[in-house]
Amino acid sequence: MIRSMTAFASQQGSADAVTGGETGDTSWTWEVRSVNGRGLDVKLRLPDGTPGLEAVVRGCVGSYATRGNVTIGLRLNRAQMDGALQIDPARMDMSLSALDTVQERALEKGVTLGQPTSADVLAQRGVLVAAQVENSAEFLDPLTADLHVALCALKAMREAEGAALLTVLTDQIDQIADLTAQAVIAAKARIDVTKSNMAAALARVIDDATGADPYRVAQELALITVKADITEEIDRLGAHVKAARDLLANGGPVGRKLDFLTQEFNREANTLCAKAQDVALTQIGLALKAVIDQMREQVQNVE
Repeated sequence: MIRSMTAFASQQGSADAVTGGETGDTSWTWEVRSVNGRGLDVKLRLPDGTPGLEAVVRGCVGSYATRGNVTIGLRLNRAQMDGALQIDPARMDMSLSALDTVQERALEKGVTLGQPTSADVLAQRGVLVAAQVENSAEFLDPLTADLHVALCALKAMREAEGAALLTVLTDQIDQIADLTAQAVIAAKARIDVTKSNMAAALARVIDDATGADPYRVAQELALITVKADITEEIDRLGAHVKAARDLLANGGPVGRKLDFLTQEFNREANTLCAKAQDVALTQIGLALKAVIDQMREQVQNVE
């Protein structure tokens, strides 16, 4: 089975988290999306207060995707703890020391100041801060478990998209095979016309070139025949068709190989058009190029 690199999945979960010695409900939402890319590029959007989680996330992704730009985001919602505050002891000590210094300096200058209240201390910047969730194995385990669920859903969607891609690519390869067969028929039909045109050209050359070297004339005609021969292009197109079908049948991360094959397909179609010298064969070559271009666009999404 081939997989697409374009997919999206999300997973919600919840657990108890500890905040400043109190317990409250914490819920979260994982969002995972992927688009096509040359390799595996993982971008994370994780909230503060989750040390160690990044390494866990990066370690998980490789089991579900081998290629693509994968973006993983986590939203934490601390419903019961919204607005919960706690004192930063270090900042409070700094503020108290600063207030004490102010009082001493004021006395030296003969200025009497009122004693600061607890509200004055708490109003100092950094003394009162929002409570942070303390990380624990009990919290990270369900969070990681839900990440696996989201990544599994992402993989399933990539496989579903891959199944649709398989149908499209199989049809396009069949079209290339059919057009290649038509090129063989058109090339055979071209032989009689080519012989007639070459015989007429040879007659004109002999009539107009008195004393021309017959051996030299034969060489030039043979060269023209070789340049117009598309046997190798037909054979290579057939080989590429078989290789593409084998890749689709084997499945797995074959996107890069398919992309290389489309380049080879296009190279042979270009050469066929250049050698055509025939309206029917040229039209077949152009049709080939159109299908190959469509195939290449689809291949860009194959993992």
